[in-house]
Amino acid sequence: MFAPLLIRPASPVDRPQLRTAIVEMQDHERRLHATRLPGDQIADAYLDWMIERAKADGAVFVAESDGAFCGFVAGWVESEDNIAETPESRCFGYICDICVMPPFRGQRVAGRLLSEMERYLRRSGVTRLRINVLATNASARASYERAGFGAYEIMYEKAVSG
Repeated sequence: MFAPLLIRPASPVDRPQLRTAIVEMQDHERRLHATRLPGDQIADAYLDWMIERAKADGAVFVAESDGAFCGFVAGWVESEDNIAETPESRCFGYICDICVMPPFRGQRVAGRLLSEMERYLRRSGVTRLRINVLATNASARASYERAGFGAYEIMYEKAVSG
């Protein structure tokens, strides 16, 4: 039987675990797509950016079980000036990042983190949530779909030579 999962707002003492998770997330995506830089190379600057961005109108939540760091989710409210979209579509909750550490995968930790972020962002009045994922990240896509997300826009990429 698994220990109960606690989800709470991140605090400064979580920084080392958050950094480790960012390295894990970035290195995982790097294995999926060559455009990603090594996690260790970007972790500190990325973590600083993510925390600062979440301070304005968002949050970072940490999941832990029996005192062990299981993962995190970060998100905030985004407003866009897309004249082709309806007003309620232009303001949405954006889930910037989510990472579940390897020992805790397959235990629905991502779903719990996403639910907590949804509750938080809903209080801001948004009626939509958005999250991006690499097309080749099948496990993340499956997790998001289990949490009720569906494809909204799909971006295609083609590498071209100069």
